[in-house]
Amino acid sequence: MSLKNEMNPSKQMGVRAAYMAIILLGIVSLMGDLVYEGSRGIIPDYLNFLGAPALFVGLVIGLGEFLGYAMRFVSGILADTTKAYWFFIFAGYGLIIAVPLMAFSLNWEIIALLVLVERFGKAVRSPSRDAVLSMVSKGIGSGKAFGIHEFLDQIGAIIGPLLVVFLMLYTKNDYSNVFKFMILPYFILLLALSYTYRNIKGQTYTVTKVEKKQGLSKSFYIYTAAVTLNTIGLIHISLILFKASEILQPVHQQWIVPALFLIAQGVDAPIALISGYFYDKAGVKVLLIPFILSTLPPILALTSNHLLMLVAACIVFGLVLGMQESIYRAVVADLTPLTSRGRAYGLFNTAYGLGFLVSGTIYGSFIDYRISSIAVIAYSLITQVIAIFLLLNVKN
Repeated sequence: MSLKNEMNPSKQMGVRAAYMAIILLGIVSLMGDLVYEGSRGIIPDYLNFLGAPALFVGLVIGLGEFLGYAMRFVSGILADTTKAYWFFIFAGYGLIIAVPLMAFSLNWEIIALLVLVERFGKAVRSPSRDAVLSMVSKGIGSGKAFGIHEFLDQIGAIIGPLLVVFLMLYTKNDYSNVFKFMILPYFILLLALSYTYRNIKGQTYTVTKVEKKQGLSKSFYIYTAAVTLNTIGLIHISLILFKASEILQPVHQQWIVPALFLIAQGVDAPIALISGYFYDKAGVKVLLIPFILSTLPPILALTSNHLLMLVAACIVFGLVLGMQESIYRAVVADLTPLTSRGRAYGLFNTAYGLGFLVSGTIYGSFIDYRISSIAVIAYSLITQVIAIFLLLNVKN
C-alpha cells in the first residue's frame, strides 16, 4: 500500500468525520503511550538499580528528549517535502520495539541506547502525526483537537504506568519480565495504526502546487524561545523518579516509583482536555499558568528528601505536562501557515527538546553534587521569569 497522502484538497470533511479521525489518531497514541510511558515510569529506577548516577540519568533522558525533539525538525521538513506523512508515522511507531528489547540487557549503557532509539522513533512520527491531526481537525478548533488527542493519549499514559505498578508487585521487582510483557501492547499498537490508516488516509489535506509556501512569523520565534526557557527551568519527571528511587530502593519498595509516575500522568489527562478549551477562548495568555507552575517541581523535588514532597512535585509536573502537550502544540498551529506546518513543528520541538537536555544536565548535577536549596530556587525562578517576559510579547 502507498503511505503517501491521497486526498483531493477540495474535498471537505464533515464534523463527524473530523472527530472520528481525531479519535482514531488518539487511540493510536493511547496504545503507543501504554508501551513507552509505562516503561518511562521505571527506567530511572532501573538505571539507578544498575548503578547509574543521577547526572547520567539526567543526561541520557535529556539527550533522549533532545533527540526526540531535535530530529523532528528534519522529519518535519521531509514530511512537508515528500507529503509521505503516513510513512513517517508508521516508521516512528515501529521503533517503540526498543522498549520490549530492554528486557534483554543488564548493561545501563545498552538501556540508555534503547532509550535514545525509542525517542528517535518519536521524532520520526510526531511532526507528521501533528500535521495530520491539524489537517483533519480544520473547522473544529486546534485547541479542542489537540486537547482531545492529548486526553486519549494520556489514557494510555495512565494505563501503562498502572500496568507496570501491578507487574512490579506481581514479579517482585523483576524489571526484565516487566519489559518483556510490553511486546503484547506493542503488537496491538501496530494493529490499531493499520486500522487508522485505512480509515482516514483519504481525509488528509495535501498542499497543491498553486499554494505558495509562507515563512514563519516573528511571534512564532519569540514563542519558541519562551517555551525553550520554560523547559530549561522545569525539572524532568525522570529526575523526580530518580530521587524517589534513592529513597525507596533501600526498603525494596520500587513499585512506588512507577506509581508516582502514574500520579503525574493521571493529572495530565484531564488538564490537557480542559486547557485546550480554555486556549480556544482566551488565547496564548493561558500559558502563563503552566509557566508559573513550572517553578514548583524542581523546588519541591530538590529542596527536601521527603516522599510527600516528591508526590507534590509529580502532581504539579502533571499539571504543566498536560498543558505543554496540548495547548503548547496548539499555539504552533495558530501561529504558522499550513504550508510550513511540518517545518514549524520540527523547529519548535527541536528547541523544546534542547530545553530538556539542558534541564536534565543541570538538575542531574544538582542532585549528584547536593547543590543548595537557594541555588535551586534561584535557578527555577530566574528561568521562568524570563520565559514569561517573552511569552507576553507573543501576538496570536
